[in-house]
Amino acid sequence: MQYVKYGQTDLEVSRLGLGCMRFPADRSQAIEMVRYAIDHGINYLDTAFVYGDSEEILGEALSQGYRERTYLVTKAPLWNVNQYADFEQHLDISLRRLGTDYLDVYLLHNLYDANLKKTRELDGSGFLDEMIAKGKIRYKGFSMHNSYEAFTDLVDDYHWDMAQIQMNILDVKMQVGQKGLSYGVEKALAMVVMEPLRGGTILLSMPPEVGELVAAYPEKRSLAEWCFRWLYSQPEATVILSGTSTLEQLKDNISIFEQADYNVLSNDDIRFIAKIRRAYQNAGAIGCTACRYCSPCKNGVKIPECFAVYNSFMISGKVTMSDRVYYSNALVSKGYGADRCERCGECAEQCPQKLEIPDLLAMLHAELTSNLPPRFRVAD
Repeated sequence: MQYVKYGQTDLEVSRLGLGCMRFPADRSQAIEMVRYAIDHGINYLDTAFVYGDSEEILGEALSQGYRERTYLVTKAPLWNVNQYADFEQHLDISLRRLGTDYLDVYLLHNLYDANLKKTRELDGSGFLDEMIAKGKIRYKGFSMHNSYEAFTDLVDDYHWDMAQIQMNILDVKMQVGQKGLSYGVEKALAMVVMEPLRGGTILLSMPPEVGELVAAYPEKRSLAEWCFRWLYSQPEATVILSGTSTLEQLKDNISIFEQADYNVLSNDDIRFIAKIRRAYQNAGAIGCTACRYCSPCKNGVKIPECFAVYNSFMISGKVTMSDRVYYSNALVSKGYGADRCERCGECAEQCPQKLEIPDLLAMLHAELTSNLPPRFRVAD
């Protein structure tokens, strides 16, 4: 495992970080996975207040001396903050869950427009400074699914230690993007990359053309390895987070990062990855990462599940009857389908990918219910 300097701090962190959003359902397996990661060189663990029971699981996993071997990161639930005092109240809850009296890094979580406005109105930066003075946190940062302009404005507004942004082989110019990655480094920030595989959807929704490209390329690597290799080749990316759901996925990622050197891509490799990117763009899949910031929908629509069904047939290039029947039986008939959308727009406001969710739901519902035999239709 490679270790690098974390911005201008005194931390030396592993290039691969463990994202703790997508733990396996079995608690004992999740604890085993965390400890395996630490035992095999990962010293950077990233979670959040809103990641279900992730903080409690980490608190248990980091007992018996594991806490002292890691840099622990969590995030403030800005959705729950309505006054200045709420910041520290929720920080204290996280500390209790995690079984620690301090955090190595504390982030203001997902500074999209509404959270960014709230942070400024309630003096979130002043709160971070106060917590450093109290010894509850060592370093301060933020995560963001927003534009390059919003990112640079925020970076220039306050002395941050780090920033966490989405980046992968597909999201080069989307959100903060590669340009923002470089800007953060120019401002002496540690830059942490999340969603390197778009929540796994890059692999799960692989177009046939991409499989053919990977198989034909002279240098034999899996698509997952190419995705990580493209990221760790960039010196600006301090830590690359990967949220794994199984121990096997974690082992594979650790193996990939054994050779995580800078600037390892040849010109041919760069052109090859550009071809992969174009193949995904041509497939026309919805760019949902299943982060679930849009959920729960007040009308019961299971938005990520609807998008997943749609993407499964878009990647294969045609709608099958089984896709339509599955959507009707598993989602529409149970009150989870896109037909229940009332276009309130709350989901789109929360979406880190800035997807026009109501429009996409209407489109996919029409596509998935067209030509459905009467016997499979849900009664009005």
